[in-house]
Amino acid sequence: MKYFDKKNNCLVFINTEASADFWDAHWESDHLLTEIKNGKNDRFISKITKNFIPIPKNKRILEGGCGKGQFVYSLQLNGYDAYGIDYARKTIEKINKIMPRLKVSYGNVEKLDFPDNFFDGYWSLGVIEHFFDSYAKIASEMRRVIKPGGYLFLTFPYMSPLRKFKAKHGKYPKFQENNFNKETFYQFALDHKKVIEKFELSGFSLVSKKPFDGIKGLKDEVNFMKNPLQKIYDSRNIFCKIISFSISKFFYSFSSHSILLVFKKND
Repeated sequence: MKYFDKKNNCLVFINTEASADFWDAHWESDHLLTEIKNGKNDRFISKITKNFIPIPKNKRILEGGCGKGQFVYSLQLNGYDAYGIDYARKTIEKINKIMPRLKVSYGNVEKLDFPDNFFDGYWSLGVIEHFFDSYAKIASEMRRVIKPGGYLFLTFPYMSPLRKFKAKHGKYPKFQENNFNKETFYQFALDHKKVIEKFELSGFSLVSKKPFDGIKGLKDEVNFMKNPLQKIYDSRNIFCKIISFSISKFFYSFSSHSILLVFKKND
């Protein structure tokens, strides 16, 4: 269920708390090794990283909230000294057992066990939206561990033009924090302008922004299109993948579920 928080211009998703146990259960798989190695097919993370950090040799990249570790694996294959941390302990233990050379470890994005100015880049894929009270500690740690001139790659669900249109016309129930149980909070769809402002105040400069996943935003927000688009979205058929890509490409500026912000840490 989604609610509109007018005060913060964001959506509040109520379902199941995004706890470590939740993610361990969500990522439970009998084919974890295969799923990690599927990172070799990644084009999104590796391409964007190369655009900003083109020479991988000796360049350290951290994925904070790495989940199954497939993107850490992708970055490693592309020549980066890649690290990953996550607080889903059981998942990390399984990765360490089946892929001991992959540099993933149990950790907390609010208190990283790395020295200051250690990383040339930091990927945060869908993490900050799961912290109800604030992501200020995460942002502070990001700034601490990224080198001056290094890059932060940040993604999260956001208030797309479609979501803003629906909110303006009262299509979401109003969020009432007084009657809210935090144990039911899953995530926000954040106001990206407010996120940009907070990170710029934290010592970063925005260098790029790009909405993405237009088909997911469309299927999640337009009820009569949900079922047919869900089938296309979930399908592994090459024809459906082409349709999914085309829909996302066409509607990305209007209905994208998430946005990528690329920041550079100020010198």
